[in-house]
This record gives sequence, C-alpha cells and structure tokens, in this order.
Amino acid sequence: MFQFTENPYSCQRFFSREVKIGNTALGGSNPIRIQSMCNTATMDTLATVEQSIRMIEAGCEYVRITAPGIKEAEHLAVIKNELYIRGFTTPLIADIHFNPKAAEVAAAIVEKVRINPGNYVDRNTDKFEFSEEEYRDELQRIAERLFPLIEICKKNQTALRLGSNHGSLSNRILNRYGDTPKGMVESAMEFIRICEQFDFRNLVLSMKSSNVKVMIASTRLLVATMKEEGMNYPIHLGVTEAGDAEDGRIKSAGGIGALLEDGIGDTIRVSLTEEPELEIPVARKIIDYYKNREIKEETEVQQTEYPVDPYRYARRTSQCIDNIGGFMPVAVFAKDAGGKADYSIGGNKIKNNGTMQEFELISAWNQPDEIKNDENIRFIILTNPQSLDFKDNALKESLKNQKNLIFITAFEGEGIKNHRLFFAQLLKANIQMPVIVKRTYHCQDKECFQIQAAADYSALLHDGFCDGIWLENPNFSDEEITATSFAILQASGVRITRTEFIACPSCGRTQFNIQAALKSIKERTSHLKGLKIAVMGCIVNGPGEMADAHYGYVGAGAAKISLYKGKNLVEKNIPETEAIEKLIGLIKQNGDWKEIAEV
Repeated sequence: MFQFTENPYSCQRFFSREVKIGNTALGGSNPIRIQSMCNTATMDTLATVEQSIRMIEAGCEYVRITAPGIKEAEHLAVIKNELYIRGFTTPLIADIHFNPKAAEVAAAIVEKVRINPGNYVDRNTDKFEFSEEEYRDELQRIAERLFPLIEICKKNQTALRLGSNHGSLSNRILNRYGDTPKGMVESAMEFIRICEQFDFRNLVLSMKSSNVKVMIASTRLLVATMKEEGMNYPIHLGVTEAGDAEDGRIKSAGGIGALLEDGIGDTIRVSLTEEPELEIPVARKIIDYYKNREIKEETEVQQTEYPVDPYRYARRTSQCIDNIGGFMPVAVFAKDAGGKADYSIGGNKIKNNGTMQEFELISAWNQPDEIKNDENIRFIILTNPQSLDFKDNALKESLKNQKNLIFITAFEGEGIKNHRLFFAQLLKANIQMPVIVKRTYHCQDKECFQIQAAADYSALLHDGFCDGIWLENPNFSDEEITATSFAILQASGVRITRTEFIACPSCGRTQFNIQAALKSIKERTSHLKGLKIAVMGCIVNGPGEMADAHYGYVGAGAAKISLYKGKNLVEKNIPETEAIEKLIGLIKQNGDWKEIAEV
C-alpha cells in the first residue's frame, strides 16, 4: 500500500528545515506564515507602498510584488526604502516568470525571489522530443543559467521559492511526464538538485493549481519525494486562481486545509480576485482551525495502515442503494432545504427529494447484533462507530451481505482522523456500505463555518470517501447550509452543479479591471452548468495556467483582452468594453450557451 507523507490519523506536522527570509523565519518550529501579493503596478511607488501597508496591517508576513522586467526589479529598492522610512520591515518577495536577469537584479534587493521552473530558463517552446542525451544537456544548460542567480542569493542571503504551476510546465517535462502531478514535482526537483549541486539550500517549494485535486496530489507527492531523497524544504500552500467571494474562500480552504490536515504546509496564500488585504483574514481563519489540533498517539491508530493512494484520486468502491454510492454523484443531505438538497431529513425520516420516497432513520444505533437483512432501506446513524469490531468475522460477513443499509457517521469534535480510521477499516474489511458523513459545526461567523466545513470535507473527498455529506450548523438556514454543501463538492471537483470560474487574483501585470470583469462574467454565465470559464490577468497566467478551462478571458495589454477556446487563441487585443459580449458570442458560436429559461 502507498504511504502517506505523515500519519493520516493525526495532524503531526512534516518537520521542515528553517529558512531565513529577512527578519521572519519560515519552516522548522516557526508558526505557519501568511503572505499575499500586490496587484498594483510595480512602478507606481505610492500605490504599491500603501497597498503593502494595508496588507501588513491586516497580518501579512511576506509581501510579494511582481517584477516582469529589469526596471521593475530595480524599482523594488525604491519601494523597500519607502516602506522602511514609514517603519515597515516586512520581507519582500519578487515574483519572476520569464526574465532571469530581472531575478538576478531583484535577488540583490529583496529577501526572497519566486521563480517558476516551467517558464524561467526551461523554455523550449517549439521542441517536444528529447533524447536522453538532449535531456541531460538541457539540464546542464539550466544549471549554467541558474548559477548566477544562486550566487547572488548566497551572497545576499536571499531565499528562493521554486514554484511549479500546473499548466505552465516546460515542453521537456510535458514530453516525459505529461501535464501531471508527477511532472510538476519533477520540474521542481530538477531545480532543487541543481541548487544543492551549488551548495544552496535556502529554498521554499510550492505546487500550485486551480484544480484542487492536482494541488493536493502534487504537494503530497513532492513531500514524499523529498523525504526519499533526504530533503525537508518548507512548503508554500495555495490554490491558484481560486476566484472570489464564497467560492474562492471554499476552494482555497479545501485545498490548503486538506494538506494542513496531513501536517504539510509552512506558509499559505489565499488567492482571491479581490483586494489582497482581504485575503489575510481568510488565511488566518484557516491556520487557526489547525493550530491547536490534538495529535493522536495511540499505538493501534499509529499501526493501522491507510489503504489509500494519496497521489491519485479514486473514489471508494461502494454499493449503490437508492441512488447513493456506486457511481452516483456524492449526495447532499439537509434537514429541510425546500427540495434543493438531494435528501431532506425530518424527525426519524429521510426523504429522497427525487422520488419523494421516505425511509426510516435510526438514531444512536450501536448494536451490531441487531443487524437484519430485509427489504426496507435503513439509514443508521453511528454515534460511536468505534464500537463496531471489524475484527469480528461474523460481523464483517453480516455487513458484506447487507443490501439496504446506509451508514451515517456522526463524529463530534475537531479533525477527521476518526473518519479516516473508520473508512480505512471499512476498506480493509471489504465492507461496501454507502456512507454519509455528517458533521456538526457551531461557528456563528458564516465565513468561518464555510472554511472549516470545506477543509474537513475536502480532505475526506480527496481520499475518495463520502457517498453523501450532511452539514449541520444551528446558526444558519438550511438553504445556506445546502448551498455551502454543493459549493464544497464543486470546489473539490467531485460534483459539478454550476459554472466553474477560474480567476487569478491579479498583480502588477494586469492592465484591466479584472474584479469588475469577473463579476460581470459571473452574472452573465453562472447558469451554464459544467462550463469552465477562466478570467486571467495576463499572458503569464493565461492559456497555460487556466489549464482545463473551456473558455479563457485573458488580459493582453492596457484595457485589451484576448479570448481563448481551450488553449487556442481565437481573437486578441479586443477592447475591454467589447470583450464580454464577444466572450458570450464565442460560447454561443460553439454551442455551449443555454438561455436561463432552459436551465
């Protein structure tokens, strides 16, 4: 069986090496750090400094600023000096994509530089086929191109983040590994090995994707690969292009939270298509949810093998009973959601809102010897699932023969370790009952509730668990809880019930009003179930980073937009005032448009 990076039944943290970033150390025994990125033009000193201060005062511990060219990289000194004059010494990070010279200039000024191995020096845009000798030669050329940056970083004690992004891998990596988590990891590992070859280890790593499944799998695989090679560099977590509002928060919490649950993560960034200072409170709530988690140390739990491949999503095999389990979508349960949930609960009855059938709900059932196989579908709440002795062969055989039994687990308290243990026992005993995961929250703040629920359920969903989800919170209406349930499933990519929006948070490279554009596009297209629309600030986060979107709305210059069908450019340099109508026209032209009345 595959092994998790750490014990899946605890929040025991992957202990990374400490990296000094200015006056704020990262990794090791330091707390999880929060960072964000300016969306102002880097050459606009006043706007960038004032936005940086707002971010810092909100709790941002590292401020990232784009430096697409040498002049912007040089200007970081002006920004840093102005912040110092105003009393702020928060470390600055230069964000570099295509320009090694800009990175070298920035590395002598700021405390950390971020580069993407996929588009930094490894840019064979026309070549796809590489022999073994050519592959080795290319790695040698990368080492030669990277050496000047490493020397500057060593001289100035500057940290370096190697950030692999899904969708921007080099042709060389794509040819050998495909557009996969393995490719993302190997792209970073090649650069790590080069850095270590030159005795440079002041590194931070990240695996970014707008697809939460890819982000989780690639980060888990990165940590496992590092451990195999005796490395323990700190990890930066974030779901890139998460979008805005509740969807962006739920998606970010799902990806980041699932990895924090694994004990992975030293710094996080919540990427919202909003003002960056608004990202900080969201990041703080995610971190606080995991800060005081108990580490379960019982011998039995430590020795229980986790029968899940953590690097590949595969849903647990289960029976299909009344459209629950099997290959059916993960079902949504709610007490009374006006028919919007798949199943409504009232008293001791569960109603299938599709067929209007009612079934018995048995609460507090913990007597395995009462199991009887009959024709009536029974939903049974397991208030103490640990009481089921899966070592009892008679019990296992009885459960295997059940055709009309659906478990509802109802663990109280923090964390999902008990759920993971329960599902592991089911898998090892080959018991295929559908399982509804019921979790109760008491947050009075809606954002807090959504973050906690998204983090918990995402970790279970990405391990392939849950045939249905049932959220409870007495502080919110059933309609709000149902909407949150569907949003969690959508963000996790396990059930799509509406349009999927991929939107970058923007930065100094963005030259149009991306926040207004996203809002308008969502208003016009949110009824197109299953369609993926990407709204991207610039070509850097354009056709590559939007990965598997059906349509792309990408910044092409000052108030100019380019439109994509998949990764194919359809029309470029459209005036911003005309671009949304042209996007809708493109969707209609390709037969993907539905009028609202038809939905």
